[in-house]
Amino acid sequence: MERANFAVLMVFLQSAIALKVITTTFSSTPTSLFTRMEHLSQSQDTPRETQFTPEPFANVTGTLNEHGVCQCSVYLPDTTFPVKKVEMLEITAQVLSEKFERELSKVSQYTKAVEMYEQKIRNLTIKVEHMESTSVSYTELDFQLLKLEIREMERLVMELKTTVGGSNVIVEQLHVEIRNLTLMVNDLESLDKNNILAIRREIVTLQNRLQECEKNRNQTTTPPVIAPGSCSHGGIVNISQPYIVQLNWRGFSYKYGAWGKDYSLSTPQKDLYWVAPLNTDGRVLEYYRLHNSYDDLLLYKNPREYRIQYGEGSGTAVYNNFMYYNIYNSLDMGKLDLNRNALAVRKTLPNAVFGNRFSYAGVGWQAIDFAVDESGLWVIYSTEESTGNIVISKLNETTLDVLHTWQTRQYKPSVSNAFIICGVLYATRPVNTKKEEIFYTYDTNTNQEGRISIIMDKMLETIQSINYNPSDQTLYIYNDGYLVKHNVIFQPVLH
Repeated sequence: MERANFAVLMVFLQSAIALKVITTTFSSTPTSLFTRMEHLSQSQDTPRETQFTPEPFANVTGTLNEHGVCQCSVYLPDTTFPVKKVEMLEITAQVLSEKFERELSKVSQYTKAVEMYEQKIRNLTIKVEHMESTSVSYTELDFQLLKLEIREMERLVMELKTTVGGSNVIVEQLHVEIRNLTLMVNDLESLDKNNILAIRREIVTLQNRLQECEKNRNQTTTPPVIAPGSCSHGGIVNISQPYIVQLNWRGFSYKYGAWGKDYSLSTPQKDLYWVAPLNTDGRVLEYYRLHNSYDDLLLYKNPREYRIQYGEGSGTAVYNNFMYYNIYNSLDMGKLDLNRNALAVRKTLPNAVFGNRFSYAGVGWQAIDFAVDESGLWVIYSTEESTGNIVISKLNETTLDVLHTWQTRQYKPSVSNAFIICGVLYATRPVNTKKEEIFYTYDTNTNQEGRISIIMDKMLETIQSINYNPSDQTLYIYNDGYLVKHNVIFQPVLH
């Protein structure tokens, strides 16, 4: 009976402690069980202000009263369950766990950084050892680059030391090795002073020579004077800057055409300028104008305007007061008398193609292109037999008979235009929208092809025609409706 009551009492007390029923502490003096329970019942309603020192253990004794009832006295620690302390302990444990994870990840990052720094130091060491073992002279720039790399390494290691925030053997060792590299590079630089000075002396010498070259280049050299109509020169060596004369008289819409100055052997002192813009279709030659002086051309004064039936393309040329052009939709050549505006001769060009067949690049309806040089009249074209390569024929300007023909290996549709000087064909091609290059030559005197590179500035993108005049050694270019001219500079004959 006593044990049963004691067991019930113990179960009751444990449940009360687990459910946090006990909210106050007991006195340190032993009392009866019932007194204690009564006291507990009161403490649930009115919390006590006085607290006593808790006892570390409790004794339990049991007696029988005069009525034979078992009475027990229980001594309990005079304290409550430390719930708040347990919660604080849990929070502290969580915070410490998070800090540990962060520090662990930092250790991984530091390990990778140290490995990277070690690799960089090995690379720098190899460079320095190579400099020590070879007899190659290094410039001051080489040493400066090494110093920059070493300073960068030193800065990174100092950051690593700051981040670690304590003594670390590996980081300290890295720092020492970098300092040693710095001393080594400084020693090498001091040993290489003689070579550096020698290089500097060479640089100064080269700079002086460069200044002399610049001085000579800036000096104006007078090009050799070549008599008009003479071929006593070594060919084209340069082209002057473009001189824009004016827009053609029909306006900006007439982008295609040709213009130039008559090369007259009978009256070389006479000026006759001609302008022949095509219709807006870029194919039909219908109207042309003549001006008796350059001033009249500039001011659009005293023009003589004529209409013909019909020409094709912008391969027109004027020689000795006659206009030569391709007759519309045919492979016939026309010779027009400018004094009467009448067709004097019409002759078929043998084997030639016409229309848009093998025309110049970017320019339509120019399968037949006439040219004039110091020796007379030429025609530039292609045939089916030449598979589109340029064919050159010397013409009899009176009858338009072909006197002689030359076959080239230059494909005509890859050429933007061509002209002839002293029996030498010069072909051009576009470099970009602002530059044109004279890149190909064919000398009919020697039957030799050649490659050159002479750059010409142009106003607009497309060059429709180029006519050379031997009397003033000028190229007359029709450039997207504008009349432009360039002076030709010849190379003197080398004796």
